Amino acid sequence: MSYTQIAIDAVILAILLDIFALRTKLLTRKVSWTSYAIILGFQLLTNWWLTSRNIVMYNSHEIIGKRLASAPIEDLLFGFSLILSVQSLWVYFGRKERP
Repeated sequence: MSYTQIAIDAVILAILLDIFALRTKLLTRKVSWTSYAIILGFQLLTNWWLTSRNIVMYNSHEIIGKRLASAPIEDLLFGFSLILSVQSLWVYFGRKERP
């Protein structure tokens, strides 16, 4: 399985977790997209720094080949899935804490 397929699967799982499993529906909220936009800027900066210095390298046979800020597009997909999953869990468990 390639990094591309893993990244796509991770996005699908994160969306299913948000909408159906936890029912937080963050994808429908403007505040979630705003926070993602802020995080995305730092993700691009970090990806650029790590990949342009060859600290992190990718096998060209395992990725699509398109890059943004020197990092593969797959990193954006994987990062999106991680952020959405963490936000969904945060909201879900935050609701559980309230009386």
